[in-house]
This record gives sequence, structure tokens and C-alpha cells, in this order.
Amino acid sequence: MLLFALTTLEKLQRVPVEFWLRIVMIIAVFVLTIVLIRSISQMNKVLLTITIFVTITILGFTWVYERNEPKILTPFVDTIAPFFPSKKTNRW
Repeated sequence: MLLFALTTLEKLQRVPVEFWLRIVMIIAVFVLTIVLIRSISQMNKVLLTITIFVTITILGFTWVYERNEPKILTPFVDTIAPFFPSKKTNRW
């Protein structure tokens, strides 16, 4: 049984450090999300609605201006982009 434990420990030591950092970051984000959800549930709903609206609006305008939206939202941004200003590109 000790032989199996040593081989498992050796296998865990061969796992790259980046993997462990990602696992720790995922756990930290999960805990932070839970804390934020609990604090948001106690907020004034009008203030929460205004905050979410402003955040989504700023993010949306940034996507339209910079054209750095997620690929899944490209068709939507393509339809609304002509109505808003966009970043000028240097074309010679």
C-alpha cells in the first residue's frame, strides 16, 4: 500500500505549478462569487438595478467602440455597431 502512495505522490509532484495556480484561482473566484451574491442579496434592489444597467451599458459601448466583443456576441454587435461611433483605424 505504501508503494501506491509513493507513486501517487510522485505523480502529483510532476503536475505543473500553473495547474495548481489555476485550481487555487478557480476556488478563490468561486468563494468571492458566493460572498458577492450574499452581499448583493442584501442591497437595495433599485441601486442594484442601476449598477447592473450602467455596468452592462459601459461594457457594451466598449465592445462596440473597440470591437473586442466575445465571438458569440459578434452577430449582435454587428447589427448595432453602425448606430454608434467606433474606433478610427489608420488605413494608408
